[in-house]
Amino acid sequence: MKIQNAFRLGIFGGLGVLIALLIGGAFASLATILTYIGAAIFIALGLDPLISWLESRKWPRWAAILTVLLGVLGLFAGLVFAIIPVVVEQSSKLITQITEYVTNPASLDELLSQVQSIIPIEILDVRAAAQDALVYLTDPDNLAQIGGGVLSVSVSIATGVFGALIILILTLYFTASLSSIKKALYRLVPRSRREQFVDISEQVAQAVGRYVVGQVTLAFINGVLSFIFLSIIGAAYPALFAFIAFLFSLVPLVGTLSGSILIVATQLLVNPDSLITVIVAAVWYLVYMQIEAYVFSPNIMNRAVKVPGVVVVIAALIGGTLLGILGALIAIPVAASILIIIDQVVVPKLEEK
Repeated sequence: MKIQNAFRLGIFGGLGVLIALLIGGAFASLATILTYIGAAIFIALGLDPLISWLESRKWPRWAAILTVLLGVLGLFAGLVFAIIPVVVEQSSKLITQITEYVTNPASLDELLSQVQSIIPIEILDVRAAAQDALVYLTDPDNLAQIGGGVLSVSVSIATGVFGALIILILTLYFTASLSSIKKALYRLVPRSRREQFVDISEQVAQAVGRYVVGQVTLAFINGVLSFIFLSIIGAAYPALFAFIAFLFSLVPLVGTLSGSILIVATQLLVNPDSLITVIVAAVWYLVYMQIEAYVFSPNIMNRAVKVPGVVVVIAALIGGTLLGILGALIAIPVAASILIIIDQVVVPKLEEK
């Protein structure tokens, strides 16, 4: 009898492990789709405060939803027809200029001399590094690997464009039906706990929405100020680099720093004859990062989500490690949601004991 029980236990245990592996494999296969859905819900929650604001101004809900959706479509269309062509044009010029440096030995030698005048040779021998890179690029054994990398990047760009379109469509759907989705979800909760669940869920949704609005506001400020300042100092391709500043700033913590380094480094590459412009741009981004960290971000984000600074850093690191850029984006509102649940559910139960 004991042997039969042990055998049954082993059978059921093995079946449990097999089912867990199947479920894990299914989630892994659907990871991209789940990412699209999560991003769309995240953006829809960010648009919900705008709808609520219009409703507070006596707008009918259908009119508020329609206005916000038309605004999203208009913004997307403006991005495609106004900004993207400029960015593509300036990107083509940038690639052409870099190609000229590579194919013209005199221009390349002048560029290396300019860079070496900034970086001490004890730290980096720029000419030796360039020679090593040239040897690597001209090695036939590496051409296949380089070609595969270029193809992979091209596929990634196409996949990203397709993913953005899917997220846009899902966002429109979730924004239009967010209220009905919430009501359907709330009905699944027992009546005795429904009131508290609805209250906490609404607080979480509001925190997520305010965070999205705050992060987009910070990115918009960086993009606009970058375009204005880069245009004033005569930097190369201001529209392209302002767009890069906006995109990178959407990523919390490291986004602004990474974008600033990329912009300054590329300015040094495409505009080596005007080191003053490059230095002024570097100083500008150093100053801007301080202003964003101590002025813009506290005033905007503290109104959105009240999360301690150390929790912000830890959450962003964990989210970025687990889910990449999307994880870094949603980490802070998720942390805010967990703090709300702990404060209103866990702590009161502990106080009752």
